Amino acid sequence: MLKALLFDLDGTLADTDPLHLLAWREVLAPYGLEVNEDFYRKRISGRLNPEIVKDLLGLEGEEARRLIEAKEARFRELALNLKPMPGLEELLEKARARGLTWGVVTNAPRENARHVLKALGLNPPLLVLAEEVGRGKPDPLPYRVALRHLGLTPREALAFEDSPSGVRSAVGAGIPTYALLTGHKEEALLEAGAWGVLQDFRKAMELL
Repeated sequence: MLKALLFDLDGTLADTDPLHLLAWREVLAPYGLEVNEDFYRKRISGRLNPEIVKDLLGLEGEEARRLIEAKEARFRELALNLKPMPGLEELLEKARARGLTWGVVTNAPRENARHVLKALGLNPPLLVLAEEVGRGKPDPLPYRVALRHLGLTPREALAFEDSPSGVRSAVGAGIPTYALLTGHKEEALLEAGAWGVLQDFRKAMELL
């Protein structure tokens, strides 16, 4: 029996990817990197920041930390008037009415996660941050930690993601997972293991 909904944050609860793309474009431009939508989708989306800057620039340590902080500060400047994904509020209301709990499982840094949730007016009963559990998506660990906190089996939860990395994480933990088409193509999301794809959360009402 379904007991919990688990959500990714960026690109899932709100369409924040265009803002992340812009912030990355600005901080990487001085390094001669041009960040367009295809580059963002293939090299940045769904990954942890330290992995991104090491892969793209070979940076680690203090220089990497400064770059990441500059990027995230810029993102927070841009992310002031966020709107929840269509259908999200109705889905959460239906979940509450059915006695389901919910949580957020994200690769986002804590400050960003708090910022986005506050901007959306959301206060999830559970927040799992990849940076605090030791491994990020696509590793299944963040979702396994969420299940452990809730005391649930994988089939008692339903996950929503928006990237192949996130889908692989949730599916790797054994959780049925649906993917939103906010930034990646249907084929890539299904290939990663998504049970289905959604334009937004209005169709997700049928899953409860």
